[in-house]
Formats: sequence, structure tokens, C-alpha cells
Amino acid sequence: MTDFSGQSMLWQQAVSFAARRHQGQLRKDGRTPYAAHPMRVALTVIQVFGCQDPTAVCTALLHDVIEDTTADYDDVLRQFGAEIADAVACLSKDKRLPEERREPAFYAQIAQGGWQARLVKLADAFDNVSDADSDAQRRKAIDKAHHAIEAAGDDPRLTEAVTRLRQLLAQHQG
Repeated sequence: MTDFSGQSMLWQQAVSFAARRHQGQLRKDGRTPYAAHPMRVALTVIQVFGCQDPTAVCTALLHDVIEDTTADYDDVLRQFGAEIADAVACLSKDKRLPEERREPAFYAQIAQGGWQARLVKLADAFDNVSDADSDAQRRKAIDKAHHAIEAAGDDPRLTEAVTRLRQLLAQHQG
């Protein structure tokens, strides 16, 4: 894997871009600034999953900006390049689809995506399970985590992440 420390300017730009784009948004608890979530997802990629790939880390920081802010693919492309923009787009639901088709299409899209996008989805699921503040939210997050594991496939680059997410699910399921 690439040494992440050599790309400090890129991840620093991603932190600032995500924080600006998510400004004023809150997590479901109504207290936590939303920007804490992509920061935790990036730290999960690095600290829990042991990956320092710059594309994966920047994608983690930016994974919700297309779906949940006014930023679009072109904004991410201009600032971070095609590899990161494509990975972020892979992690963005197509809101043009009817709601009943949106989730299945989303996980099919992730399953076809690059390994960094699938890794970030596993980290996103890890954070959402860890951060759920009600039983209903936790059950929903656990269900989505199972979909993320399925979408990960059998890529050996994702083995550690899948193992860590499964361990977390085992703690929360019984």
C-alpha cells in the first residue's frame, strides 16, 4: 500500500472540503456535527482496518459529499481527481430511482466498484453500527452492515475489514 504520509496535502484538503460541505448538518442524535462521521470513517480505515491507501482515506473523508450536500461529482473531480471522484460517486445513492429500488441498486453499484469504495463502505457500516443511539437505529445499521459485507465479495484486500466488521456485529448481536 502507498504510504499515506506522503499525501498529507490531499487528505488535509479532503478534511477541509468535507467539513465545509457538511457545515450545519447534524448526526441523527441531533447534537453531533455530521462532519464527525466521515472523520471517524477515515480513522476506521486507517486505525481499525490498517489501510493507509490515500485514495481510500480521501474517499472515506468525502464519501457522503455527493449524496448529502450540494457538492457534485464535478466538484470532487476538480479538487481530487477521477479516482477519488469515481469512488465517492460509487458510494452515492441515485436519488432519481424510486425508493424501493434505490438500496438494491446502491449495493449492486458498490459490489461493482473498486476495492477502495468497498473498503470505505465497510468502514461506514462499522461507524454507523458503533454510533447508533437507539435499538431501531442499531438494527438498521446492522442490516446495512450485512449488505456491505456481501458487496465486499472475496477480495483479499478487504479480508481484515470484513473480519473487523463481523467482530463488531457479533458484539452487538449477542
